[in-house]
Amino acid sequence: MANPLKSFLDVRRREVPFVVLMFLYFFLVITVFWILKPLKKALFIGFYKGSGETFFGLGGPEAEQLAKVGNMLVAFVAMVVFTLLSRRLHRQRLTFVFAGFSVAVLLGSLPFVAGEPPEPIVWSFYLFGDLFNTLMVATFFAFLNDSVAPNDAKRLYGPIVLGGVAGGAFGSLVVNRLTDRLDLPQWLLIASGMVGVIAALALAAGRLVDRNPPPAPDKPTGEAVLPGNAALEGARLVLRSRYLLAIVTIVGLYEIISTILDYQFTSTVDHFVSKQDLDNHFSTVFLITNTFALGVQLFLTSAIMKNLGVRVALLITPMAILGNSVAFLALPALWVGSLLNTSDNGLNYSMNQSAKESLYTPTSRDEKYKAKAFIDMFVQRAAKAIAVGVNLLLAAYFGGFEAVRWLSIVAIALVAIWILAASYAGKRFRQLTGADAAE
Repeated sequence: MANPLKSFLDVRRREVPFVVLMFLYFFLVITVFWILKPLKKALFIGFYKGSGETFFGLGGPEAEQLAKVGNMLVAFVAMVVFTLLSRRLHRQRLTFVFAGFSVAVLLGSLPFVAGEPPEPIVWSFYLFGDLFNTLMVATFFAFLNDSVAPNDAKRLYGPIVLGGVAGGAFGSLVVNRLTDRLDLPQWLLIASGMVGVIAALALAAGRLVDRNPPPAPDKPTGEAVLPGNAALEGARLVLRSRYLLAIVTIVGLYEIISTILDYQFTSTVDHFVSKQDLDNHFSTVFLITNTFALGVQLFLTSAIMKNLGVRVALLITPMAILGNSVAFLALPALWVGSLLNTSDNGLNYSMNQSAKESLYTPTSRDEKYKAKAFIDMFVQRAAKAIAVGVNLLLAAYFGGFEAVRWLSIVAIALVAIWILAASYAGKRFRQLTGADAAE
């Protein structure tokens, strides 16, 4: 295998401005997300832990599972809006719309989040934190996949996606260090300023691509469809392509498994950690996760994608989750449960993200925007809702913290199917990009 750092820096001179702009764009998107994530999670869990209240008899971790179902409903509306807008707006223009919406919500929330917010504000803030990630990450990757040729993705996605991994490490580090110095309104002001910079970066990157657009794919993955019901348009594109169905399987199973792991992680922390230490523990785990992701993206992702292929890169995350789930099943301790977050998000935000997003590069523009919106917004959240049902049913049946460990059996079974889908998608990607013929 070639030198990992040399593989990572395989960017041609004319590509440098675009790579730098997209790196910074993704860096700020994920920085804002990781500023909001521990804050919304601690606010939500802390509200029920500190007030002694329940949500219709459910404690904080269980109520959060219902909030994830709410995220699915919000994401469905977001998918319809995204599909409608993508018929007329591409690349930077979509970014302007969703960045403006995010700034309006962040600034509009300032009067309501100070002190001890009431329950409706706690829920609204939790739902917006996920909606921000849904809209801005989907918009970023639609922009990127519409701007990079398939064969260039193996070289460029490593350093560009590093921006998101670095943003995660930076955002979680900032919150970890400043969580006791800044209040929630101050964090929202910081986040809104960052979103404004994102819009400026998208404008500059979009102008570069408009001057030198990538070639259209010459091997469609499925049959074209005419515009129709915005809620169904992306689904119809997916159903006409086995390749897109494989991506749906990868994304859906990952989200189910990830939601199970997150519930195990949250329940473990809630069981072992006091309320006053929640902020510190969550931010510490997230810092470890993002530092790990940064190392993987910097030293492994580009080297593996270029030298071993997208298929191998797609298989690494499920294999790591398999090992950690077995460990938690055997020993459901605080740091074993906490590291479920690291094996999941640490690899998903780095290698798995780069490999999975590169799968869209040989697809048509409609598939890049509309099918991807259906997958990233609706399929992801629907899968989370399925996992929520599994989590709550098992918790209700067994009762108490002991039930949480047995969810690992479900995760292990689903990982096996995920591995099969990832293997097929990786092979099909090689065919669509001509890699087999080239070799």
